[in-house]
Amino acid sequence: MSDNIIEAKALSKTFGSFTAVTDLSFSIQQGDVYGFLGQNGAGKSTTIRMLLGLIYPDAGEVYIKGQLFNNRSRHLLQHIGAIIERPNMYLYLTGWDNLKMFARLSGKPIKEQRLHEVLEIVGLKGREQDKVKAYSQGMKQRLGIAIALVHNPDLLILDEPTNGLDPQGIAEMRLLIQSLSRDHGKTILISSHLLYEIEQIATRMIILHRGKKVVEGAVGQLLDPAETLMKVDILPDDSIGVKLNSSEWNRHIHEMSAAKLVFKMHPSQMPALNNWLVAQGAQVLQIRSSHSLEAYFLSLTNEADVKAGTV
Repeated sequence: MSDNIIEAKALSKTFGSFTAVTDLSFSIQQGDVYGFLGQNGAGKSTTIRMLLGLIYPDAGEVYIKGQLFNNRSRHLLQHIGAIIERPNMYLYLTGWDNLKMFARLSGKPIKEQRLHEVLEIVGLKGREQDKVKAYSQGMKQRLGIAIALVHNPDLLILDEPTNGLDPQGIAEMRLLIQSLSRDHGKTILISSHLLYEIEQIATRMIILHRGKKVVEGAVGQLLDPAETLMKVDILPDDSIGVKLNSSEWNRHIHEMSAAKLVFKMHPSQMPALNNWLVAQGAQVLQIRSSHSLEAYFLSLTNEADVKAGTV
């Protein structure tokens, strides 16, 4: 039996003369934290709406837990909880009343014990009797996740869950998503434009560009450690560049100036390089690694544009 929670097969969707998604296939497997990446207009939200039956594809099929999803099988949505953009809630009701009301709308008998459980999971225990209008944006997002969790779905879909959050709120959301996966066994699809956040939490990912899949796979395999950018700040010294150009480290140079050296290499090679630089008289001020999902993303999307003849 397949471990896929959702499988999309050859999805396509147009709106008038605009093609939003073209021949898109991918799968989300049990236990994934699945990163859904793409620039604005790449087709992420359109695809998510097709997965949820909010709109229907012009071509292609969606399978949920191995069963074809269509108008006659909407009961399959019981396996999914979702937040699309900012969750809509009743601001003048308490968090508890919002949660109870949405629990009734789920169509499943849900005990109050479950409501307490999800409030504990998302970190809102003790604030449930406050009116939602008094919640911060991060608290509203967490209440939205509680609502999506209340019927205990297998898959949680989060569309840009960090939108509007400050850095602390983004960090708290990251920890919550990691906990939902690790401690509560949830499979999660997370759509985001924050590449750094996806890199930290996703186990698998897909990159969309102009409605098409550019790449899909395990994050650890797609982001080759040997392609890590190692940035070295030194006191300005033109002689170090000359020595580097005639050394074995020359093949790793990505960018170079008198005060900044950037190498593309595996992090395990950095101690040896640092020792060599110091032996050559370099005064090393700082070393930073940047395993660049952003660089990978840009290289793939730029390559796709070149192939399509749009640049």
